[in-house]
Amino acid sequence: MTHYDDLETRSADEREGALASVLARAIATAKLTPGLARPLRDVEPGDVRSRADLARLPVIRKSELVEAQKKKPPFGGYTTRRATEFDHIFQSPGPIYEPGRLEGDWWRLGRFLHAAGVGHGDIVQNCFGYHLTPAGMMFDSGARAVGAAVLPAGTGQTELQVQAAVDVGSTVYAGTPDYLKVILDKADELGATLSITRATVGGGALFPSLRQLYADRGITTLQCYATADLGNIAYESEAMEGMIVDEGVVVEIVRPGTGDPVPEGEVGEVVVTTLNPDYPLIRFATGDLSAVLPGVSRCGRTNMRIRGWMGRADQTAKIKGMFVRPEQVAVIVARHPEISRARVIADRSGEMDVMTVQLETTSQNTALYESSVLEALKLRGRVEIVAPGSLPNDGKVIEDRRSYG
Repeated sequence: MTHYDDLETRSADEREGALASVLARAIATAKLTPGLARPLRDVEPGDVRSRADLARLPVIRKSELVEAQKKKPPFGGYTTRRATEFDHIFQSPGPIYEPGRLEGDWWRLGRFLHAAGVGHGDIVQNCFGYHLTPAGMMFDSGARAVGAAVLPAGTGQTELQVQAAVDVGSTVYAGTPDYLKVILDKADELGATLSITRATVGGGALFPSLRQLYADRGITTLQCYATADLGNIAYESEAMEGMIVDEGVVVEIVRPGTGDPVPEGEVGEVVVTTLNPDYPLIRFATGDLSAVLPGVSRCGRTNMRIRGWMGRADQTAKIKGMFVRPEQVAVIVARHPEISRARVIADRSGEMDVMTVQLETTSQNTALYESSVLEALKLRGRVEIVAPGSLPNDGKVIEDRRSYG
């Protein structure tokens, strides 16, 4: 397979040589935004020309972005364009707002889809949501960048999804890892034969057993690591040896809670500098854990590789493609004075994420709390009442029992 462009196959010397001008340009652009002008006021673009120079700059955390957006909506002063100059404004849980543009492959998902063998002649059944959150448009944009047609399916209505896949001849699935199985199971139930041979997934962990289940059905599944604010960060190729860092970002792995890079191979927090001139985030801490893999991929792409998503540096967990944060759990407790403590447990059942919400309370009526759980966490889960004082005294409010091996 040909590569997406010449950037993917640069030598180490070429790549590091280009980094000087790339970083200087990113700093110059960032200083044009009100949100970054102050923390970078003593930094000149020419001061940052290497990874070591970058590591001396402060880290930006999502909590800072949220607070800035409250004071200066919708983007907190972190963009170089006014809100009216973007094509889309998205709202993700938090809430936090992200901009989007139709021009070019703004989130850079095309590189990932190309690596997955998607292109002219393909029809991508895009099962990411198009409502409020940006994932649907992110993959839509990437598919158009590689010349594929898109069926904007969104989420839910599985029987109609199967009918559409059959009628239009969808060849590629795009969506969360779990939902493809729902579609396949429904197709089996209806006696329908699908033409999907490749799956491009994100928004949740792709467990080895699920990848194998799809492979057994003739579907090659590759995953990317992308976020609403940064776009594509890293992606798998056919080599399936970790994830290759996208050419539009600079990735560092740092010691959680600090901005200090860790040695190669050590697990740490993923910090990303995006080269997007419209939304130039510098050293943005994702809260995700990963580690750098030595060497380069057998597929010929030469950029840094990371081991992929390895959990969270904090207690935040992604369940069914949605982040659940400790502050959301606290809302449930605050709404019901009789609840002394709460704990969210993420687990797996039948290749699907499941969520249990344990509540310490003297009440025995779980129905009292189901609507509060859905409203606070934006997910349905099983509510389990436990005796006061029975939850572990370990400070955890979110427990992830899933295996990522």
